[in-house]
Amino acid sequence: MTAALPLAADDAFAAADGGAPVRRSRAERQAIVLDTAERLFAGRSSRSVGMDELVRETGLGKMTVYRLFKSKDDLVGAYLSRKAATVLAFIDAELVRLEGDPRAALLSVVDAVERDVTRTGFRGCPFTNVSSEYDDPQHPARSAAADYKFELHTRLERLAEEVAPGNGEDLAAQMHLIIDGMYLSGGLLGPDGPAAHGRRLAERLIAIAVGAV
Repeated sequence: MTAALPLAADDAFAAADGGAPVRRSRAERQAIVLDTAERLFAGRSSRSVGMDELVRETGLGKMTVYRLFKSKDDLVGAYLSRKAATVLAFIDAELVRLEGDPRAALLSVVDAVERDVTRTGFRGCPFTNVSSEYDDPQHPARSAAADYKFELHTRLERLAEEVAPGNGEDLAAQMHLIIDGMYLSGGLLGPDGPAAHGRRLAERLIAIAVGAV
């Protein structure tokens, strides 16, 4: 009985295989909450998932969850911020891998989007889906989505300028529109719709931009 008391009072502890409590770090508890939020939000929508349901699904106590995230709005913003960090880290790794070949690096971003929109269970861009649920432009979800789009565009613009010096701004804007269009089309019409033409359109626009230099 006494061994179970800390679990009930503070979810910082979890039972190990031997039965002795093992302390969870704050990062581990945050990961549990955000992983749960991602699963529930992806299956439905962020607005349709209440905090009581989310807390119940985490297996953590209500007090523990609210110590990590003061409100549902904060949690939604953190969910998108973590997703943004994951996506941008992948892109950055690709840029390092393809350093010296900006055209290949630029197209690798489009290829990554194509893989995403053609995966099983794809339901559209989470940044667009979630942020569109909230009207307040200062809402954490809107802020996180805007920050992600800005960071993505910064990377596209840098690569585009290397590919087509002097035309980088226009090319980056066009590539960004292709990416947004692939996510929207893929979510609504599936992988065989217009989203399937994103790569070829990107190649054509790059060729035009380079030819105009």
